[in-house]
Amino acid sequence: MGDIRFIMIGVALVFAGFIVLGVLGDAYQAASIEADEFGTCYNYSDDSEPVITSCAAKTGEQVAFFGVVVAVICGGAASLVKGVRGDWDSRVKPEEMVGPGRSGHDDDDDYDGDGGKADNTGDGVGRADGENRDT
Repeated sequence: MGDIRFIMIGVALVFAGFIVLGVLGDAYQAASIEADEFGTCYNYSDDSEPVITSCAAKTGEQVAFFGVVVAVICGGAASLVKGVRGDWDSRVKPEEMVGPGRSGHDDDDDYDGDGGKADNTGDGVGRADGENRDT
């Protein structure tokens, strides 16, 4: 069984990367189309006429955007792999375990399983004060 936290983080990162790419990626792919087809690039705005700009600057913005998106998607994929392959949470040494169901104890001869001292006298009577009487 893998580590579910890494799997959830990985799924969220991959999903977010594809959503960002789908929603915002359309504006960034126009730079490469303009540069390839026309040789000149324009900045478009709703308020004014298109303004001629440097194609290198627009292509640089496009590369930076896709670099960030690819980094997010790759981070999610790495997290998924780590979550699926990760078994560090199930490889705990018995002496490092805590809580109920703990099977290994430091002082096995003095532990009776319910948090108290074991009755080592053999008379079957455990003492509340931790003292054992010889009979």
